[in-house]
Amino acid sequence: MADYTFFTNPMSRGQIARWALHEAGADYDQVLVDWKDKPAAFLAANPMGKVPTLIHHAEDGDRVVTEAAAICLYLAEMHPEAGLLPNDSEMADYYRWTFFASGPVEQAITSRSLRFEPTPEQEAMAGWGNFDRTMDALEAHLDNVRWVCGDRFTMADVYVGSSVDWGLNFGVMPPRRAFVGYAERVQSRRAYKAAKAVDNALIAEMRK
Repeated sequence: MADYTFFTNPMSRGQIARWALHEAGADYDQVLVDWKDKPAAFLAANPMGKVPTLIHHAEDGDRVVTEAAAICLYLAEMHPEAGLLPNDSEMADYYRWTFFASGPVEQAITSRSLRFEPTPEQEAMAGWGNFDRTMDALEAHLDNVRWVCGDRFTMADVYVGSSVDWGLNFGVMPPRRAFVGYAERVQSRRAYKAAKAVDNALIAEMRK
């Protein structure tokens, strides 16, 4: 048995977790989830019925991790040899921008895609304020760094990079110079290319 069982669908946020698995060098078995016929083992692990879901077959027993950002950070912790964890000086940016991407950026992109956004009067209640403020904040950071934590790639870049990559590819995020340049650096990663090749092949097979 591999160290991890990875429940995913190639047309989902499972792509984020697969990239994280490849960056970490983790040994995993994938289980493809059919939206109309979800495996019982998958639903037992995650009653929400959402992917990605990861089961770590650790020495002390199985550990279930859900939510793409949590999976990314967990894998970095479990595989310190991959060099994806932050050092002390990088830690603030590591956590700040990972959770900024999983919170405000995710919500801003989703609300814009689904065409519902808070009115000016509602913005104080919305965790992302509004779309433009969220994009401006992320741009201001990425405009001054090579990677999220500075000059060195960390697991934060898997999650933040996936958010920017998706947002640009689907035309939701504005193609600002900082976003495009960052996405190009992300796309040059060997693990990114390997993970995307797997998911793209699966998507092509599903469309036959």
